[in-house]
Amino acid sequence: MDNFKSHLQSLIQLAVSDQNFNEEEKQLIYSIGKANKVEESEIDALIHENISRKGEVDISFSALSFEEKFQFLYNIIQLMKIDSKVFLSEIKYCEDLAQRLGFDKKVVKKLSSQIYSNPSITGNRDKLIKEARKFEL
Repeated sequence: MDNFKSHLQSLIQLAVSDQNFNEEEKQLIYSIGKANKVEESEIDALIHENISRKGEVDISFSALSFEEKFQFLYNIIQLMKIDSKVFLSEIKYCEDLAQRLGFDKKVVKKLSSQIYSNPSITGNRDKLIKEARKFEL
């Protein structure tokens, strides 16, 4: 669960990185949290904590499996695209997280063309995983 809270923490940091934490981003974060059995009150607390904080929290990804790292990468790219506006600050944040997850930052560009902003539209997961493996460091 701590790994997943770190996951949510990074998603929230990405959402607030463009100073425009909008409803689509918020709903995706709540959906991802609820799907992973995180209470709404815990998500509220993480959001409040990140909005009031300046700067990023250092998060460790060393204990994650490849599947968890891939899911994290998938979620941050999806969140970056959810409001149909992609800012340079969001791209750089995603690239930094990709590197901290153990991927070459170019994975963000490669996967983002195949990950849709609408959570109900999913790409070919097996194909995306194979692509991501090519970018492992």
